[in-house]
Amino acid sequence: MSTTRPYSPGDRGPEPGGASGTPGGAAPAGGAPAGGAPDGGVATPTAPPGSSGGGRVRRLDFGDQSGVVPLARDFTRQALYEWGWLPAATADRRAAAEDVLLVVSELVTNACLHAEGPDHMAITCDRKVIRLEVTDRGTGQPSPRTPHRAGRPGGHGMFIVQRLCLDWGVVRAPGVAGKTVWAELGTPA
Repeated sequence: MSTTRPYSPGDRGPEPGGASGTPGGAAPAGGAPAGGAPDGGVATPTAPPGSSGGGRVRRLDFGDQSGVVPLARDFTRQALYEWGWLPAATADRRAAAEDVLLVVSELVTNACLHAEGPDHMAITCDRKVIRLEVTDRGTGQPSPRTPHRAGRPGGHGMFIVQRLCLDWGVVRAPGVAGKTVWAELGTPA
């Protein structure tokens, strides 16, 4: 289901530090560079302020990079290795990691096709949910194409996101061009 909530239902509330929709995509205070990311992107690991270390955050600034879809997948794969999702010990864990990588691909591809490319991406993981956020300068509103026609090329991105994710939505910061498209998936057991 598509929503415009800045966070998923439940008692979690918005991420501290404004991870979803912070104007300009600024990382929370205290974030330190992690030695960079593949192809020159800037990766920043941070822990949300006030967290007990249970939440993990990675950020990638795309700048004027080319090949942003593989860059985003590689960045996400590296985070999944750091967080112990990969190498996967079971088929369920492997499928969960593949779902995360597919959703990243779809969100970044949509930003490329419909919003002049992504500005940055954030991945947040806690014990129950992994949240993916892709920020761009586009004005459009993503939505699954209806009716969905599985046999036709194109138009499957947001349908895939909707099917794989617990929830997804769009956040727009007042006075700032663009939006952040977020999606949340359950963490493997």
